[in-house]
Amino acid sequence: MNEFELIRDYFARQPVRRADVVVGIGDDAAVLDPPAGCQLVVSTDMLVSGVHFPEGTAPAAVGYKALAVNLSDLAAMGASPAWFTLNLSLPSADSGWLEGFCAGLFGLAGPFGLQLVGGDTTRGPLTVGIQIAGFVPRGQALLRSGAQPGDSIYVTGWLGDAALGLMCLRQELRLPEAEWDRVLQRLERPVPRVHEGEMLRGLASACIDISDGLVADLGHVLEASGAGASIELAALPLSPVYQAVRDQVGWNPAVARGDDYELCFTLPAQRQSVLEAQAARFGCGLRRIGVIEAQPGLRLVEPSGSVYRPDRQGYDHFRGV
Repeated sequence: MNEFELIRDYFARQPVRRADVVVGIGDDAAVLDPPAGCQLVVSTDMLVSGVHFPEGTAPAAVGYKALAVNLSDLAAMGASPAWFTLNLSLPSADSGWLEGFCAGLFGLAGPFGLQLVGGDTTRGPLTVGIQIAGFVPRGQALLRSGAQPGDSIYVTGWLGDAALGLMCLRQELRLPEAEWDRVLQRLERPVPRVHEGEMLRGLASACIDISDGLVADLGHVLEASGAGASIELAALPLSPVYQAVRDQVGWNPAVARGDDYELCFTLPAQRQSVLEAQAARFGCGLRRIGVIEAQPGLRLVEPSGSVYRPDRQGYDHFRGV
């Protein structure tokens, strides 16, 4: 098949059709109609085979995760998803691979009402680039820069399971089959916390998604806010799978390995009661793990009271950690 047949057969046919897409796939560019009273939030991420996912990863998992990590960025801004574009580099136009990729991609796009409106395809090493756009009511975008001393620090979901999944793939950790499946699911199919991000509008003073690890990503919030923080390691939300192997793997997978795609946000004390009233709507769970402080730097406090220093600060593409 040629490039145009590939686009027609696999990407022009999709389950979502939005009223605010005036012109979508099939022209030189998309024509979109943003709603009045909202601001446009745009993000982009690129996934490279062998870097962001192991070579040989199932194509449905590649399609799913490529979109999920972009949805997570919108979630961290409190944005509601609307449109995305796809740039896809493929070694060959393999119909079986494309069918699986589209099943994962559009299987996630559908529940969020997210429409593919354009992109590009080319032959080359397997690389997926997505640009995503969504809306927030004017002035309500969540930023990294609003944390203040005294604010509580929260995270959604569980931390570290995706890192355990990668350790299993690399044969650095052995788990029973059922537990292996759970952590591999967290690695390959993270759930973007879009609805939770929307609920945090007007509540959170700062927010970020945990893609490179809690230490690295919370560090971005502290830098942008000109503040420091203390984290109680005993308060970290760890799954039963992680708790069973914590003595073996330590704290590092939960604080410094990344791929969690949970939200880390800060909350002023005067909004605590509002959050508590909404907590039941956070189906993924919610945990207070620390506090923002005036003293610069991030302090990880062990149950014994000593300061814990991870063996890395988070994932860095150009340092390879």
